[in-house]
Amino acid sequence: MAYQTVLVHLDLDVQCATRVAWGAALVAPRGLLVGAAMSGVSRLLYRGTPEPDSDQYLALHLAFLRERATAALGAFERQMAGPGMPEHAAQLVDDEASSGLALQARVADLLVLTQPEDGAELVNQVLPHAGRPVLVLPTALGTVDTPVTLPRRVLIAWDASREAGRALASALPLLRQAELVELVVCETDAAGRVARDVHMADPLPYLARHGVRATLRRHTLAGGGLFKRDAVGEALLSVAVDERFDLMVMGAYAHSRLRETFLGGATRTVLAQMTLPVLLEH
Repeated sequence: MAYQTVLVHLDLDVQCATRVAWGAALVAPRGLLVGAAMSGVSRLLYRGTPEPDSDQYLALHLAFLRERATAALGAFERQMAGPGMPEHAAQLVDDEASSGLALQARVADLLVLTQPEDGAELVNQVLPHAGRPVLVLPTALGTVDTPVTLPRRVLIAWDASREAGRALASALPLLRQAELVELVVCETDAAGRVARDVHMADPLPYLARHGVRATLRRHTLAGGGLFKRDAVGEALLSVAVDERFDLMVMGAYAHSRLRETFLGGATRTVLAQMTLPVLLEH
């Protein structure tokens, strides 16, 4: 692998150990796995309050939050003490999870998070601001007792958008070791914009120059209309499940999050229904 710095979100969630295991598996031999636990206190608090510890009630609350973050760091250190683990660093960051992780991710090659549940917005808040690829693991992936198997069959959602291009480049370390790489173009009109853009921006020669042998196919969507963006995400997930892919790569929020919230979109659909790891980049 060639991810020199992998950042993993640490908390007390049951999925945390699985994130750490995946992060450790993705670090280059001489790379670094960074486990970051957020206190949950916005760093802006310290700008507006020079000495927040002077308020005893606030100080108690801060101590409680830091205690939870410290517990997450302790679990990380114990897990990293196992055999075969890479070099690592543990960080306690006084910030909210979304803004803190987005900031920390800018000095990492990859951020590992877990699929949002019950309306949790962490992934959606981090993706537009991290400026780095985010590997989102499904909650159905299993526990830390399940051995990490690096992806061998990779599906790439391709529409020649800026976001898709960034995700494609960021996934190269994973694509080089895959046995099968297939790009899928979802379109409702064989002569439409997406088809024309894909024709002009052919990704196959680019991948070949990076040592990745891939194929491209078009998946025609029935109909069209206002809500066709939901159909793209559902079609991609259907192909991934039916053909047993173990990683999906896609650009995130090529349309604004507001538009996707009201009109539907591939990113939102995939995050809600995913059953395999997905590497996303905005």
